[in-house]
Amino acid sequence: MVIACLLLIPLALAIGLPLTWLCRSAAHRVGQLDEPGDRKLHARPMPVTGGIAIFWAIMAPMLAGLAAVWLLPEKTWESLLPQSVEHLAYLKSRTGLVGALIGSLFALHVMGVVDDRKGLDPMGKLLVQAVAALVLALAFDLRALEMLGPIVGVVLAVLWLVVITNAFNFLDNMDGLSAGVAVIVASIMLVIALMGAQWFVAGALALLIGALLGFLAFNFPPASIFMGDGGSLVIGFLLAFCALRLTYVHIEPGRVSGSAWWAVFTPLVVMAIPLYDLTSVTIIRLRKGISPFKGDRRHFSHRLVKRGLSERAAVEAIYACTLATGVGGVLLGRVPGWAGALVIAQTGAILLVLALLERAGNGNGDA
Repeated sequence: MVIACLLLIPLALAIGLPLTWLCRSAAHRVGQLDEPGDRKLHARPMPVTGGIAIFWAIMAPMLAGLAAVWLLPEKTWESLLPQSVEHLAYLKSRTGLVGALIGSLFALHVMGVVDDRKGLDPMGKLLVQAVAALVLALAFDLRALEMLGPIVGVVLAVLWLVVITNAFNFLDNMDGLSAGVAVIVASIMLVIALMGAQWFVAGALALLIGALLGFLAFNFPPASIFMGDGGSLVIGFLLAFCALRLTYVHIEPGRVSGSAWWAVFTPLVVMAIPLYDLTSVTIIRLRKGISPFKGDRRHFSHRLVKRGLSERAAVEAIYACTLATGVGGVLLGRVPGWAGALVIAQTGAILLVLALLERAGNGNGDA
């Protein structure tokens, strides 16, 4: 099953790579272009249809797999993938959840594509995200920190889905940034999923990685196509969903079994850098009396460029920071308490160093 999951990466790549090229060509014909502006770094109109390629590179295999689970006879599965037979019943039982996830991603994708072309009200977009998150949380028992009770679990799950969705949307502000960080985060989560034999989550993450790699071939600096909200919203929501579906701590009635309860911090460790960007830029905007959803050049990447890095170097620095904070998440649930505390402290220390360096080099109070 591990090999089967990993093979989904080249499958999604094989779909995403030519599809991104087609979407780039189509954008020029239909005028789906992102025009240069005061807060934008590109100097010429850029196709903003990459999210369509990302979405369908994920959805096409996912829909095909869902159909195969129900339509292919068990003997066929035995001949193609013998280890999968024991999981077929479970996969069929989760059809509703998978369908709801696909529906949520489709709704966010369509909303994002429309927003890329016409521009939508930020509060309306936030409401759609919250409704999609609430449906998954209430109808399919998607919870965060279940040990705190069902109501708290639902509230935290909805908040997590909305926050991470917007974190990757905010991170889409420089060539290759959001997609590259998402590849690193998804790869770390994929390792955790494979170690825990969580095959559906592993498969979804593998498809996301392959789709993003196909897109990055055209988006890594200097980019020739952008993903737009039609891609960033899908990426963030899917990563947030997978983070919630991963099992970090085994819970029994009345207590947390095992000693690794600190593993619940794994998603925060893995996504520390996207959360740092979201939090810091929101604080900066609020301090200046600006809406958190009004785009500008105050993101972490822009602040690095302001301090002397090239755009490409800033992107690569954020990749390295994401890897530095994220890799500890792989071990967090498998180490003793003192080691888990060190992983969490290391992540906090990296973020603190970044904040202190930004403040030291800042002359106008923007960070």
